[in-house]
Amino acid sequence: MILSLLLSTFLTIFIAELGDKTQLATLTMSGTSNKPLAVFLGSSTALVLASLVGALAGGSISNFVPEIILKSIASLTFFIIGMRLLINSFTSNENDNNE
Repeated sequence: MILSLLLSTFLTIFIAELGDKTQLATLTMSGTSNKPLAVFLGSSTALVLASLVGALAGGSISNFVPEIILKSIASLTFFIIGMRLLINSFTSNENDNNE
């Protein structure tokens, strides 16, 4: 019974993660860093820890924090990450042009 739960969870998460923001960010970082193993280890660790937090917290956090605040925090976090990637891409292009 535990094996079937493990397998169904793995398949569900694996399929859900294909082509999502995490995979695209990992692809971008790996392509620009020339250190794919470090990117793999960092992204894998982050995904495992995020999954652990999700599994432990479950839906109980929504009992204490309103949904609008959770969505706002997520939106702000994605905005900051996006802006950093955008700024870094322009900074990287300027450095490439100077060389």
